[in-house]
Amino acid sequence: MSTANKSALFQKLPSTDELLRQPDVQALIVREGHSAVAESIRVVLARLRQEIGDGQLNEKSLDLALGGLYATVESQLHQSLSYSLLPLLNATGVILHTNLGRAPLAAAALDHVRATAGVHSNLEFDLATGERGKRDVHVDRLFRKLFDDTLPSGTGPDSRGRLSLRGSEQESSTAISTIVVNNNAAAVLLALNSLAEGGEVIVSRGELVEIGGSFRIPDVMSKSNATLREVGTTNRTRVGDYERAINDRTRLLLRVHRSNFEITGFTEQPALDELVALARRSNLPLMEDLGSGALFDLRSVGINGEPGVLDKLRAGVDIVTYSGDKLLGGPQAGLISGRAELVARMRSNSLFRALRVDKLTYAALEATLLAYVKRDYDAVPVLRMMRLSKDEIACRAEKIVSTVASTPAKSTYLKLELLDGESVIGGGAAPSALLPTRLIALTHADLNADELSARLRANTPPIIARVEEGRVLIDLRTVFPEQDANLATALASLN
Repeated sequence: MSTANKSALFQKLPSTDELLRQPDVQALIVREGHSAVAESIRVVLARLRQEIGDGQLNEKSLDLALGGLYATVESQLHQSLSYSLLPLLNATGVILHTNLGRAPLAAAALDHVRATAGVHSNLEFDLATGERGKRDVHVDRLFRKLFDDTLPSGTGPDSRGRLSLRGSEQESSTAISTIVVNNNAAAVLLALNSLAEGGEVIVSRGELVEIGGSFRIPDVMSKSNATLREVGTTNRTRVGDYERAINDRTRLLLRVHRSNFEITGFTEQPALDELVALARRSNLPLMEDLGSGALFDLRSVGINGEPGVLDKLRAGVDIVTYSGDKLLGGPQAGLISGRAELVARMRSNSLFRALRVDKLTYAALEATLLAYVKRDYDAVPVLRMMRLSKDEIACRAEKIVSTVASTPAKSTYLKLELLDGESVIGGGAAPSALLPTRLIALTHADLNADELSARLRANTPPIIARVEEGRVLIDLRTVFPEQDANLATALASLN
């Protein structure tokens, strides 16, 4: 298309002011506001200019576009004023899918947030005394119930973090306390800064992991103003390496759980009891970053090798950091559990206020922890999904396939098969753990797997599935049962 022809097309475009004066647009302005409508008009006109400039529109197609200009502006306005964060169906079989919001909250957590967030609450108010209170008491009391009798007797740190108290101090020193910050990276930062600022932290080279989103343990340690002292090698570290590295500047022994990868082959890692014994001999606190900390015995669902928070505290670890929205199944949060004196130092650190969480997080976390206290594990969606058996999933999958097959307007191009498969935990937890499941495999005569997947993502609500070996795979482990009917309708509509 010549420059002259493009110039003629550009001249046919109305101005923003012209469109704003039209009666239909005036009605839109009354309903949605001048600023939003004007912005939508500018977006639509800019898109038309771009298409003219790229040679995508001729005079006829431009006239068609201008004839439907009001509808296009209204559609753009609706899109701009709609929510971007949307609910969807996670059919990937990845329980803690980082891109899909990790742990879905329990119904009780949603109810508690709704009940306390829409009105005033006693977030920092002591109802018994009528005076100012502390926000962390709402969950610390529940953590104490869960961690009761966790610590081995006769040990505990003093105010400097050293571990040889006796007599009347002993009982208080063995108490477990927990504080909450906004995520696990913040928990690690606060703990390191509180316990090791200006000193050295000893950690194995094989544990200098990247937490996620390019956040790495050495970087977090640098921000905490503690000095990293690496020991051992990538694949082999012995307790003697830690012992030889201890000096007058050492403030902390750090162990980082390899939650999102494994090292196999010619490897060696000190046993936890060896590190605990070394920490006590050296009068140093031992901290472990679990990353995705579980308060539930994962062995009961066939997941081995993924230690829980209780396991670590019982073994003698002084401070454990972990996430709230992973294996715990609650809201995004960084949790620090450990000996009360050490946690008290973190609570008094000015960083704690900068990293603290709000009333929504406390409400959701309190409701989640209550489910653990009551041992109502199926109330926590993450735990319920992990506990689903292959037979339960297969029964639901068979019903969906049967429903789609019996739909009067069913597609003769869509093929559904049932296959054995495996679900994963995700979220950087238990990287080698696989849960047996039953999959619905989709193929289509006219659409490839990527196109099928795109059609499902365009559904309302969007459906996110896996694509493997030219097929779309749907795993109902991560689909809520009440979403099955919507999923069946969406599958039946593929043609």
